[in-house]
This record gives sequence, C-alpha cells and structure tokens, in this order.
Amino acid sequence: MELGIGEQQLPAILDLPPGPARAALAVLHGSHEGTRSYFLYEHLARLLPPAGVAVLRYDRRPRIDGRDVPLTVQADDAAAALDVLRRQVGDVPVGLWGFSQGAWAAALTASRHPVDFLVLVGCSGVSPARQMRYGTAEQLRRHGYGDTDLAELDRLRRVAEACLRGELPRPLAQMELDAAVERPWFPLAFLPHQMSEPGAWADMDFDPEPVFAALTCPVLLCYGETDAWTPIEESLTVWHRAARAVDLTIARLAGCDHAPTLHEAENLAGVSPQYEQILLSWLDRQLPAGDDPGRHASARR
Repeated sequence: MELGIGEQQLPAILDLPPGPARAALAVLHGSHEGTRSYFLYEHLARLLPPAGVAVLRYDRRPRIDGRDVPLTVQADDAAAALDVLRRQVGDVPVGLWGFSQGAWAAALTASRHPVDFLVLVGCSGVSPARQMRYGTAEQLRRHGYGDTDLAELDRLRRVAEACLRGELPRPLAQMELDAAVERPWFPLAFLPHQMSEPGAWADMDFDPEPVFAALTCPVLLCYGETDAWTPIEESLTVWHRAARAVDLTIARLAGCDHAPTLHEAENLAGVSPQYEQILLSWLDRQLPAGDDPGRHASARR
C-alpha cells in the first residue's frame, strides 16, 4: 500500500499481515540509509507481516545544503508516520524500530508521543560528537594505526567540534584540516576537506540520556558484538542509569558489527538469523496471542 507521510508527503509503503494485524511498527532510518527500499527495512517488511505485525517504511526527508535532518524534525515525521499507521491498522499495539541514528530519533519520538514498544539497533547512549570520536578512533585501530595517530585524530575532531560550536574561528580550524588532509588515515576521520560553518551539525551535542529517562514502554536493544561505531558498554551504562523503570532487553548479536548482518554484509541474505529469532521472540512476548488491544489505548492518549 502506497502512502504519504507528514507535511512533505514522504513516500511510504505499508506492508500488512495476511490477516488482522496484532501490532504494527514504523521504521526509522540510519543516517545514510534514508530510503524505504534499504535492505534492513525491506527485511522487516518480509519478516514481520507473516507474524501479524504491519510494517510502515518511508523515505526520510532530504538533506538541505548537505546538512543532516535534525533529530527533532525526524521525530516530527515519525509522529506523523505513527498517526498514519494507527489509522490504517486500528487499535493494536504500535511501536518504532530504529537503526543507528534512527534509534535516537525513535527514542526521541517515543519520549514525546508514547508508543507500545521500541526496537533499537546500534543505539548509542552518548552524544553524536562523542560517538563519532569513538567510531573514527575504532576505524584507525582496525586499520593498524597506533597511539600517535589516534591522539592526532582525537585532537582534530575536537578542533572541528569547537569550530562547529562557534568556540574556535573557522580559519584556524581550516588550517588544522589542511595540515591533516595528507595523513594516510584522513579518509577514516570522516571530516570534510572544507570546514563547515558553525551550527552546521545541529545535533552534535544531543544528549540521549534524558530521552531514555522519559521512556515508558518495553525496549529491545540489539548490538553487534564487534560494533565499530557504538561504544556499547558506555551506552549500556547510560541506559541502566536513565531507564530504570523500563522493561529493557539487551541482545548481543554474534558475528555482527554495526548492522545486524553477518560479516558486515549489506544485503538481505546477510541478515543475522539470531537477530531474526530474537526480534520475533521478543515481539511474541510483548504481543501475546489473544491480547486485548484496547488496553494499549492509554499509551496513545
């Protein structure tokens, strides 16, 4: 079923179960996986409807002038997606699934517009700036670089952050970038050749902890055992501190990195069977057969 989401009428597809839906979820995007056809989203559309769960996937709104879509805007679009989903499936439990950056957006949405469940894959518990410092350092480590290069990378990223906050003049930050661009590890730093204007990264200091603390629904966290982009232990410390009242389930996926795929595959065939089994089993526990959907209405008031 083709639909439109929000004020921009973002293109969307709703995949329905063969019979009455026992639940439904909307899919939120990774930072560079913004189309509804991305294989992880298509995987959900194949896996969940036979289990009675409708899946709504839509295109994330486009970037403007190369800037990422702010999390608050992503959350507004997700709230619109939830409204569409509820109109289509009726009074059944409704949740959100989010991957990487989409996990932040899903949690933010749920903190403002309560849902019945959350599934978050590769969800960082630290700010985007800290997460990128961790992730880029891990890229260097995995490519064999040592402490001197790691220290230089950390300093360079902090210089860029200071410029983006307006704490350091842009020409000075550009001089640092120009000096580092010849380093063999620079492509792993995920920094531009030309320093962006202050304010270009609106969410760099987004703090997820207060968002986690505002959640009230059950949460499934999935992490690949070798995730190179998420500081898992630090993130879990934040989750346990912030979401003490939440029914929290944590799954470590063997053989997976940031995505729930084996050997870092980027296709449907590579999706981890363990991830599939954990997701289906967890949803079965949250959505028992014969559950009275009317009791979920309070979460949507």
